[in-house]
Amino acid sequence: QVQLVESGGGLVQAGGSLRLSCAASGSIFSINSMGWYRQAPGKQRDLVATITTGNSTNYADSVKGRFTISRDNAKNTVYLQMNSLKPEDTDVYYCNCNVGFRWGSRNYWGQGTQVTVSS
Repeated sequence: QVQLVESGGGLVQAGGSLRLSCAASGSIFSINSMGWYRQAPGKQRDLVATITTGNSTNYADSVKGRFTISRDNAKNTVYLQMNSLKPEDTDVYYCNCNVGFRWGSRNYWGQGTQVTVSS
């Protein structure tokens, strides 16, 4: 069983910063790609940023230059540093990890953390 526990969401004024963390625990053989997605009520879940095992990153155009994704492999943790936050960044943020096992791999999702940016 694998669990992803997110933390770091909250309420911040526009222009402020937040740092999200997502720690994976359980019977993990390896963690492949890790990422952050966000979703507003009634809308689809959209990619925010991803990072590979080789630390190659990919960002949504809307967050480039403001958000930074990173990972600590020793801690099985992925981070999202969010700067210059805008009201339109308000969403529930979910982390995603592709976890490797001896028999293959599987995607897991965190429980979601609310980020609210006030104008």
